[in-house]
Amino acid sequence: MNKFKYSNTNKRYHTLDYYYKTKYNSKVFKVSLNAGFTCPNLDGTVGYGGCIYCSKTGSGEFAGNKKDNIIKQFNEVKNIMLKKWPNAKYVAYFQARTNTYAPVEVLKELHDEVLKQKDVIGINIATRPDAITDECLDYLTELDKKTDLIVELGLQTTKLSTTKLINRCHSLECFEEMVKKLRERKINVVVHIINGLPYETKEDMLNTVKYLNKLDIQGIKIHMLSILKDTTLESMYKKEKFPILTKKEYVDIVIDQLELLRPEIVIHRITGDPKLDDLIEPLWLTKKFCVLNDIDKEMVRRDTYQGKKLEND
Repeated sequence: MNKFKYSNTNKRYHTLDYYYKTKYNSKVFKVSLNAGFTCPNLDGTVGYGGCIYCSKTGSGEFAGNKKDNIIKQFNEVKNIMLKKWPNAKYVAYFQARTNTYAPVEVLKELHDEVLKQKDVIGINIATRPDAITDECLDYLTELDKKTDLIVELGLQTTKLSTTKLINRCHSLECFEEMVKKLRERKINVVVHIINGLPYETKEDMLNTVKYLNKLDIQGIKIHMLSILKDTTLESMYKKEKFPILTKKEYVDIVIDQLELLRPEIVIHRITGDPKLDDLIEPLWLTKKFCVLNDIDKEMVRRDTYQGKKLEND
């Protein structure tokens, strides 16, 4: 018998796989896409240079080639995944850079194309809280009626000094207001956070999760900071050699974060997945399944699970 209600395996947290299998009675995988968008933090609208950790692909390392049209990208990724899961359904994941930073007509054309593809059950849109206009909100409300829509907002941290250090260029108030606007329209929200940002303490990382747990969010993506080649962060690391979390420290922090999250919040990601050729540090991130297994084993050892620390509140 599982100790954790949102599980049909040995996991003690609410996995995305469990969420989709329960909802669709099927394996569901994401098809990562690159629509060739830019970012208001690159073109001078709110800032220049982007976030210091952002790669040349704008966090779209596993998305398609932006030189190809969306359907070609979709089919190439889908056909690879189908070899492993031949009867699966798909979510079109607009991943690279800021995927609401375009006229609504452009967004609609892209989304309509992927929704025509067989067995597409949803669309995930990765974006920034300062890049969704009121017109875009109206469009997303209509899109949500057609498909299983998720808007993924980057937050990364609630610590103001870190936000400035990483050149995030939006406020916590802006983020919170966008979550409220999306939820008023019943649009599901997933939030990205990063553990191990320069000079942050464990307490800082736990405070970010405590803050998010009070908001009406439906999912979270937990990343470990990746220091990638040809980024501002790489230059900063070479100069300052700021501390990097060990795998053991990361596992410990993630489990403490899970204990602070409501059980119904879906954990869409629990570790990073960088490309080996681009990674400077930490090298332990290249062994993704070791990290996942260590989290599972340590949760069993502690006899803990997602939301445990909330039970007596």
